[in-house]
Amino acid sequence: MWTLARRVGHVLAEAGRASMRAGRRTASGTRRMGLATASGAQRVGHATRRLTHAHGADRTGLGRLIELTAANSAGDSLVTLALAGTIFFGLPVNEARGQVALYLVITMIPFAVVAPFVGPVLDKFRSGRRYVMAGTLFARGLLCFAMAAAVGPGDVLTLFAGALGVLVLSKAYNVSRAAIMPSVLPADITLVSANARVALFSLVAAGVAVPTAAGLTAWLGAAWVLRIAMVVFLVLGVFAVRLPRHVDSPDLDEEEGGERARWRTLLNVGPAVTEAMRANAAIRLFSGFLLFYLLFLVQDEHLKDLPATTTIALLAGAAGLGGLAGAAVANWARNHSPQVIVLLTLAVTTVTAGVTAFLFGLWAAVAVALVAAFAQELGKLALDAIVQREIGEEVRSSTFGVVEALLQLAWVFGGLIGLLVSDWSTGPGGLTGLAVVLALALGWLVVRRRVRVRAREAKVSASTPPAARQAPATKDPTATTKPLTNPHSG
Repeated sequence: MWTLARRVGHVLAEAGRASMRAGRRTASGTRRMGLATASGAQRVGHATRRLTHAHGADRTGLGRLIELTAANSAGDSLVTLALAGTIFFGLPVNEARGQVALYLVITMIPFAVVAPFVGPVLDKFRSGRRYVMAGTLFARGLLCFAMAAAVGPGDVLTLFAGALGVLVLSKAYNVSRAAIMPSVLPADITLVSANARVALFSLVAAGVAVPTAAGLTAWLGAAWVLRIAMVVFLVLGVFAVRLPRHVDSPDLDEEEGGERARWRTLLNVGPAVTEAMRANAAIRLFSGFLLFYLLFLVQDEHLKDLPATTTIALLAGAAGLGGLAGAAVANWARNHSPQVIVLLTLAVTTVTAGVTAFLFGLWAAVAVALVAAFAQELGKLALDAIVQREIGEEVRSSTFGVVEALLQLAWVFGGLIGLLVSDWSTGPGGLTGLAVVLALALGWLVVRRRVRVRAREAKVSASTPPAARQAPATKDPTATTKPLTNPHSG
């Protein structure tokens, strides 16, 4: 009996020692995995910092603005995914067309607020732009806290008001960020390239945040994801205050020669900005049309080569890839004129729409979704650069507010057309009609541009003295005059 007890005790002791050794090995493995993860995250962080701070962006503050905007995009993605199943943020593909039309109209509310009200307010407080940007982030954090408390009881009114507030503040942040871009522009980077960097890192951050937010929502619930978003926005508000001081621009005093700031309308933004706005509006019209047109074609089983869920995922992936490609190409095309880029994007969209209508099918739809997203991203980045170059900073935020409102209105109008056309057209007919509209818009813009260029050349020719106009025609080989030099060389 005593011997049996000793054997049992020995076996238990061995089992305990084996468990301890296994626990130590598990703890050691977990520690090594944690260290490897931390080391990998640190290397990724250093690599990202080198990219965002390249070409002098670390000295001017552009790098910090890129990081702030990318994190802001990730925070917006957290809010969107948390609210996807509650109110109008989720795309209600399976709902009736009337409810989708209501969704489209509601998306216009934030832009209706930004254009006439937020833009002029941002222009008025140019000397405190850092604090304005921080205020939009802090306010979104507080709204996320309120919405997290409303998720459990199902307080739809609080969720709806909070969601619209987050949208308005997000657009106010984007308008303010676009307005300060020339203040942080390094000498070696163009406006198009700087805007492309911001867009590229924002898209990558959103792409990482979307699956993360979806997983967290399924695991923890929407309320906890909103609380995480609250912490993200509050921390980002602190970083916004710590942006370089030259981001803030001194207010112009009318008594010291400053002009009274005027709210920019579509009639007084200048020909270059007007042309870029109209081209981008046409692209947004097509983008909105394409989104809802293709989604309802998939729902009605007119594109049935693959299951509906797979088809929608494929179209969404193509659109995301197109946006990334547009930002990358904008960064590469730093030496090209933004006006030319805008017209080229509209031309590419027009040709693609026509070819897709002729070769309509699933893969043609995927191709046109990719190209439309590419053109929308590239055209918008070029438009931002034109506004930043052509518009004085005293009314730059107001102009960006008008631009955002116009583009969103075009997108909503295109979406409504897509809803109506999808009810009677099974594919090629709707795309053919939009391709004709895009071709007319492109032709009209090209003709107006040519007329404007000829008028400018005629004006320059009329202001040039007759002797100066005739001088280049003299080709006397015996002339002993000195060769012509650049008149601006000093």
